[in-house]
Amino acid sequence: MPEFTHHGENKKELVRKMFDDISPHYDFLNHFLSLGIDIYWRKIFIRKLNIKNDTKVLDVACGTGDVCFEILKHHSVSVIGLDLSSNMINLANQKAGKKNQDNITFLQGDAENLPFDSHSVDYLTISYGFRNISNYDTALSEFYRVLKPGGILGILEFSKPKSKLFGSIFKLYFHHILPRIGSLFSRSDA
Repeated sequence: MPEFTHHGENKKELVRKMFDDISPHYDFLNHFLSLGIDIYWRKIFIRKLNIKNDTKVLDVACGTGDVCFEILKHHSVSVIGLDLSSNMINLANQKAGKKNQDNITFLQGDAENLPFDSHSVDYLTISYGFRNISNYDTALSEFYRVLKPGGILGILEFSKPKSKLFGSIFKLYFHHILPRIGSLFSRSDA
């Protein structure tokens, strides 16, 4: 997705509103618009983190919890999912209830002001959410603050293709097609 052109608190409020609005359709859109590849990417991302059992994982910008649930499929850990959107958190909690997950907690919160003690998590993940952060430096400082010494930060995000052909396709899809499809499911103008 293209980076928002808004910055600061205005960007944060627009992101929160957009995800609150699109939340009922979020999982469907992720799978549909990526042709299901998002599921594969998440699995590879989690495998590459080499998560150890009996650790604590914080997933920032967790959305409806897909990364959290995938982690719990393979690891005996405690997981906290945090998202700016209260509607996303509500959906994540509903999914956790249906899956009978008791070693997971979902909280509404801000990546730039994490409500956790310093050096309190072993792994911090963020998938397709870093681009939506208002102040990257502040968020990265917060990530560093809450990670234990030797903790691992994993960021899964889109990058721009190096090939001109794929770059043109990427730009067309992410700047023109995807926003139009997303607007059909959202009342947001973000």
